Amino acid sequence: MKVYKSATEALAGVLKNDMMIMCGGFGLVGVPEVLIQAVQLSGVTGLTVVSNNAGVDGIGLGILLETRQIKKMISSYVGENKIFAKQFLAGELEIEFNPQGTMSERIRAGGAGIPAFFVKTGVGTQIAEGKEERIFNGERYIMETGLVADLSLVHAWKGDTEGNLVYRKTARNFNPMMATAARMTVAQVEHLVEPGSLDPDHIHTPGIYVKRIVHVPDAVKRIEVPSTRQRPAA
Repeated sequence: MKVYKSATEALAGVLKNDMMIMCGGFGLVGVPEVLIQAVQLSGVTGLTVVSNNAGVDGIGLGILLETRQIKKMISSYVGENKIFAKQFLAGELEIEFNPQGTMSERIRAGGAGIPAFFVKTGVGTQIAEGKEERIFNGERYIMETGLVADLSLVHAWKGDTEGNLVYRKTARNFNPMMATAARMTVAQVEHLVEPGSLDPDHIHTPGIYVKRIVHVPDAVKRIEVPSTRQRPAA
């Protein structure tokens, strides 16, 4: 049985200190907030977290930074989190910056069993320091390694009880590849349905990748940077 009553139960026996966790989402879209809250409540520390961004203050991974449970971030964009900046500048948080395309490919490669690949992005910059470099067709490339985590936490719009998942819009950016690139994948699902209810052609993550599921029907939809404008005069 893959469906658990709560996020705490879904992560029971899985979490441990010093593990690597992949966390889906793009900005605040598709972030597995309920599962992140369960990680916080568990009290595990020394975590290395792979995520496109680091949430914002008080939301998403921001709550794990507040409690100093994260030791290292492997990320691309972190500009919205003041706690992150404060800890990083104080030398209290390790950071491995990745160009966004490189990071997504490192995750995809890990899920596909590809240990390393060569990419042009970052050649001649600090990103290339300490990395193997080769020439292909007269152009310089650097070697990047695939990423495989101990645990992936993902958020899906719809899923069945066998773990087949469907993501919606921007939430499809990092969740699908992270679901494949860990030894254990746990998903929070907004709409949980019975097997056979999903059109096979619409499934993004096959259930074979997902070990545990928690139903979160009331997931909060957040806007990272609200933008409004005046209504035209009547």
